[in-house]
Amino acid sequence: MGIRENIESIRAELEQELQRLDDVKQLEEARQRVLGKKGSLTALLRSMGQLSPEERPAAGQMINAGRERISAMLDERLTTLKARERERKLEREALDVTEPRDLPRLGVAHPTSLVLDEVLSALTGLGFDVVEGPEIELDHYNFELLNLPKNHPARDAQDTFYVDDNIVLRTHTSPVQARTMLSRKPPIRIACPGRVFRADEVDATHSPVFHQIEGLVIDKDVNMGDLKGTLDALFKRLYGDDIETRFRPSFFPFTEPSAEVDLTCISCRGKGCRMCKGTGWIEVLGCGMVNPKVLTMCGIDPNEYTGFAFGIGLERITMLRYGIKDMRLLYEGDERFLRQFR
Repeated sequence: MGIRENIESIRAELEQELQRLDDVKQLEEARQRVLGKKGSLTALLRSMGQLSPEERPAAGQMINAGRERISAMLDERLTTLKARERERKLEREALDVTEPRDLPRLGVAHPTSLVLDEVLSALTGLGFDVVEGPEIELDHYNFELLNLPKNHPARDAQDTFYVDDNIVLRTHTSPVQARTMLSRKPPIRIACPGRVFRADEVDATHSPVFHQIEGLVIDKDVNMGDLKGTLDALFKRLYGDDIETRFRPSFFPFTEPSAEVDLTCISCRGKGCRMCKGTGWIEVLGCGMVNPKVLTMCGIDPNEYTGFAFGIGLERITMLRYGIKDMRLLYEGDERFLRQFR
């Protein structure tokens, strides 16, 4: 059989095989059997060594022409098979976009986050900057710069988690105030939100981990009237224009004079109820004028500057805002509880 006949035989046999092939993998195997290193057409090309020099050019042209025809056949079939596979894939993966589907469950902001955002919005509206600091704090910032030297009896009320003698989990966000007074010159007007730690037993109103928002203002001629006006504006924003604040004398080492702040009862609006024990008032925070000793230790001249500070328990005002009776509900992550704040 001559070269032309061999080429035509290979082509005809491959043409019949291509009609039976149904996937790309089989097609590539057929390509290798014909055009690969050990393929039938490649073997025919190698047999040209047996021909005379005069016959080789014509034989080479026939084999190359045959290779081009066979390659075109294979490519055409490959295009057909790929199109068919794509159609099958689309059929398998087809989606009915009209079919009703369950909507994804959306999360909600935590109630403490909602109240925190509102408090910070109110304070920044009054000109406060928001400043944060480390939760693992040096005793120097957490106590000593706040007029609480070592062995001071007021430290006992803090129930502190000590890492060692000089490192504590901060018991309030007041060390942020101390750090700010050391690093900035007055005027200073900052709000300090954050997580704090005290060795309390867990119950309906206590937790070893909770959150505070503290405020600090240092400037010339700052007085208690400025403090009361700031707190009035804040709590009217949170609870309504009919809410009033009341100061009662108290003691804190880092403020002098100091006060406990009562609010008009959120539940009865001052009429007297079980929540306020019939008084019409609810205690919410402590505050006062910054102790001159604290100003001096932080490098601020108390003869030139005065200031006030206050500290709010975030969980406390959140519970009042939403009528929550048990603080533990804020930490348990129960979706039935949290979905109420959508």
